[in-house]
Amino acid sequence: MEHAFSIILVALAAFILPLIAGRMRLPAVVLEILFGIAVGPSLLGLIHESEVMAYLAELGFLLLMFLSGFEIDFGKLERQGPLQVVTGLGVFLLTLVLAYNAAHLLGQGPFVTLILATTSVGLVVPTLRSTNRTSTSLGQAILISALIADLLTLIGATIYAMVVEGGTGWNLLNFPALFLGMAALLLFLKRLAWWYPEKVERMFVSDDPEEIGIRASLALMFVFVGLSHLLGVEAILGAFFAGAVFAMVFRHRGQLEQKLKGFSYGFLIPIFFIYVGVRFDLQALMQPGVLLGALALIGVAVGLKVLAASLLLFQRFSPREVLAAGTLLSARLSLVIAVAALGARLNLVDRELESQVILLAVVTATVAPTVFRALAPKLVLAGPREARDAAPNGKLDPGLPSSAPMR
Repeated sequence: MEHAFSIILVALAAFILPLIAGRMRLPAVVLEILFGIAVGPSLLGLIHESEVMAYLAELGFLLLMFLSGFEIDFGKLERQGPLQVVTGLGVFLLTLVLAYNAAHLLGQGPFVTLILATTSVGLVVPTLRSTNRTSTSLGQAILISALIADLLTLIGATIYAMVVEGGTGWNLLNFPALFLGMAALLLFLKRLAWWYPEKVERMFVSDDPEEIGIRASLALMFVFVGLSHLLGVEAILGAFFAGAVFAMVFRHRGQLEQKLKGFSYGFLIPIFFIYVGVRFDLQALMQPGVLLGALALIGVAVGLKVLAASLLLFQRFSPREVLAAGTLLSARLSLVIAVAALGARLNLVDRELESQVILLAVVTATVAPTVFRALAPKLVLAGPREARDAAPNGKLDPGLPSSAPMR
């Protein structure tokens, strides 16, 4: 009876909260986490942790990581050339250095370095779209920096978990084994698309009654998740790689992406974020010194991203644009929560720090996009001449044709 009531309540929340978030101009995820806190044991006690909720939340989490890899635009990455990627790597490496020192100053272990190094592509992309900066040089620099940070942080957290659980022995070979499996599947899918193009095209049509595209996508995700379990690698990395492989092979995914997002973001992924709120330990956060520690963590997390983004000055972006980029890159959401949950499972992060990290995600996800919009106002461009004037150095983005409109 209790499980049925919880599912009904969560289902209604998954439908209503995005409507409220739209009116409040907030990410729906923020309200989902806050709703979980409100109805969870910390406040009203209407929903408690249970096996059913945990299972659905885990499935939603895997789909979230799959879609994170699925949404990578490898075509844009290729068009940017090596300079943009090298700059993004530089921003991430400087972030790591700053995060390591910040973790030490906060009295935390080295695992917190990875928590502080995270960002949120899921917030970066819609914010850039809403300000018409996705195809500008600044937008591309921010997007590539966020993608690199997400990918390398996830890989780093996975390797760290493997070392903690199994030491530095032969078990570390399981990680390159997962890469080899990914490469083999990548080649197989490319050959399949070459040999049977008409069958592959069926995955992306909008009126397929068997929904082969959905089945193929989920099958790929679960194959990688299963392979990750067999190799002792974190399942979230397998799900992410599955989405990335699919995106790398099939650059034009038609209606399939909308279908996957429809049922994932429509129900299962909101359950994950609501469950994060349910597990939130509000009492631990209210203990003396813990809330001040959370504020210090938030300040450090934002400051180090802004400092790391200063490397973009070498690409002749203005100080205001660099400040805007660092602020947007400081937004954390799903990945920082995932890394914190992984640390909690490995006893590298206590319940108090996990609550502080969730608060960090809620605050930065709410504030960072708003501050970015203030620092980098929406562009209103009439044509290629104005686009050239708006881009740094007076040059158009390499991936933008001279006749293409800004989006």
